Amino acid sequence: MSKAFTRETDGDEDEDGAVELPPLPAGGKNYITPQGYARLRGELLTLIDDERPRVVETVHWAAKNGDRSENGDYLYGKKRLREIDRRIRFLTKRLEIAEVTDPSVHHGGEQVFFGATVTYAGEDGEARRITIKGIDEADNSQGEVSWISPIARTLLRARIGDVLQLRTPQGLQDIEVLTVDYPAPH
Repeated sequence: MSKAFTRETDGDEDEDGAVELPPLPAGGKNYITPQGYARLRGELLTLIDDERPRVVETVHWAAKNGDRSENGDYLYGKKRLREIDRRIRFLTKRLEIAEVTDPSVHHGGEQVFFGATVTYAGEDGEARRITIKGIDEADNSQGEVSWISPIARTLLRARIGDVLQLRTPQGLQDIEVLTVDYPAPH
């Protein structure tokens, strides 16, 4: 059978072609900081306004060159277009359900809410610092965790000085909230 009549996927889509979104808690919202929202929106606009038209132009040029079955520019371009379109659909859906929450409204507060940067100490006494962000913007390499992560869910609503129990694969661990910081209002 010709490849033209088969549908191949990269595993990123479900049966109806919709992009699989990371799960939110039941009834949960897709919280995101204003900076995270702006970054995702900027990426979406760049894909729509710059990258996609450039790739479409390359595919159009390559298609005019004849035999498409062995045309690397055409084949790569079509694959890249699918990736761009998939990312555009993902970002569009995420931005539609995003609830922008500005953590600076809690500036100076001692209770942990979304957007807080929290320093806590584990049973070993070692201090760790994390920032609670949205699931689409958290970057573990930068010390950011998703608000639905176990550590964030344990810390949310706690206050400075609270000792909490964090459920880990090794069992329950006591942690103490040392500091809570929020960005200054603009």
